[in-house]
Amino acid sequence: MSGGQAPGRAPEGETESWGGAWLRAMEGTARDPARLERGRAYADQGRSARAGAGSGGGGVSAVRVGPGRITAYVHGSRPRPYRAVWRLPVLPEEEWDAFLAAVAARPVEAAALLDGEIPRSVAATARSAGVRLLPDAGELIPGCSCPDQGHPCKHAAALGYETVRLLDADPWALLLVRGMDAETVREEVARRSAVWRADAGAPGASAPGDEGDAPALPAARRSSPAQDLSRSSSRDPSRSSPAQAPSRSPAAQRQLSSTLPAREVFASAVRPPLPEPMPLPEDPGGPGTFPDLPGAPSADALTFLATDAATRARHALTAVLDEGDGKEGDEDCGDPLPELSLWHDTIRLAATHPQLTGRRSLSSLFAALARSAGRDALELARAAAAWRQGGPAGLDVLETVWDPPAGAFDRGRSALAGLGIAMTIHRNHLTHTTRPVQLRYGRDGRWYPYRAATDGPSPGAESTRDWWPEGPSAPDPVQALSRGGRAQ
Repeated sequence: MSGGQAPGRAPEGETESWGGAWLRAMEGTARDPARLERGRAYADQGRSARAGAGSGGGGVSAVRVGPGRITAYVHGSRPRPYRAVWRLPVLPEEEWDAFLAAVAARPVEAAALLDGEIPRSVAATARSAGVRLLPDAGELIPGCSCPDQGHPCKHAAALGYETVRLLDADPWALLLVRGMDAETVREEVARRSAVWRADAGAPGASAPGDEGDAPALPAARRSSPAQDLSRSSSRDPSRSSPAQAPSRSPAAQRQLSSTLPAREVFASAVRPPLPEPMPLPEDPGGPGTFPDLPGAPSADALTFLATDAATRARHALTAVLDEGDGKEGDEDCGDPLPELSLWHDTIRLAATHPQLTGRRSLSSLFAALARSAGRDALELARAAAAWRQGGPAGLDVLETVWDPPAGAFDRGRSALAGLGIAMTIHRNHLTHTTRPVQLRYGRDGRWYPYRAATDGPSPGAESTRDWWPEGPSAPDPVQALSRGGRAQ
């Protein structure tokens, strides 16, 4: 490991974090530290790219958590991502029973779980009950679809480091991998807590290790501090006004104000100013982790749809902000679904996921999306690339050959000839005579670069080559050619 604090590892003297336990187990099972370092670099590159702080290969996407496994796609140096997995045995029924009983007997921990939190002390509670909640090195088993026989390979290592951060952010994921989802855990803890209190014979009875200071736990879910304050305020009028509680911070006042009666909130005409709107993000971002459960919708499909929803939301927000500033919105900032056919909407959806498309990298999810529209995956991949070039206008360039009028098209050809770039003409297509590149002129007045497969017939044979959209369109043919065709 390189210098510095490793992700997920607790500072000296503190209880080991959830991610730290995973990291310790992963490092214990690894046979080649060099592959771990390479995997860590892949994971870091992916996060840097998503944050806009860097570029390059690598990255972990579409993380799925399910009983007994964590899976994801890992992007390395090749176009097609590999499918990596870490397996961890689920807890047997008797261990789950012992764990839930131990937590239910500790009101502080039970209350935290019912509020959606998992304190680190839960790991010690499980250990004292003889339950293997945290992973051990001998339990973790890596796997990957790549040909590397490392244990783990760099792709599985990348997923392992991403899992460290996932577990520190959401420890419920570890319980799901061990075999039980969050809702079931909370329901069982609530039920067993009620039984434990009844057996204890006193509503406020404390379990060993709680030091007698735990609050009483209701049968289903503990009330929040704000609800407790609301009830106490109704009993004591002197505590009902936020102005009479100067010791509370403004943030606490805002948090508690929702529990006050409406007549008190609207008794004064004075209102605090609204906060400034948050700035528009640089990109839509990606969704969180979806559970991969038997009988549930595919986590891959949920990720696919959530990414599309985020893209559409950013388009809509951009249009609203531009309108508010008096700007004329870009042509791609309006409704991204203007009366699209099933096929064109499928293309638009596929175009939001470039990591799943390409001439030689077609995932099973992408193939299923193509079949849903009655097309094949290669046809959808080509159309999605055209959509990314220019939306409906770019797709029209792919699907339609037309005769442009004299003017901009002729001036563009002359500009290329003046630079010594020889191109043949076929209607709105200009094809390089010696290189596998092409420009197509769109009805929107833009030039769209295309590139042919290098294993096809000789350059210039437009009708027999496999042409693919490649690179962004541009209003100038030289610019479009230099970006997409690299043919100068």
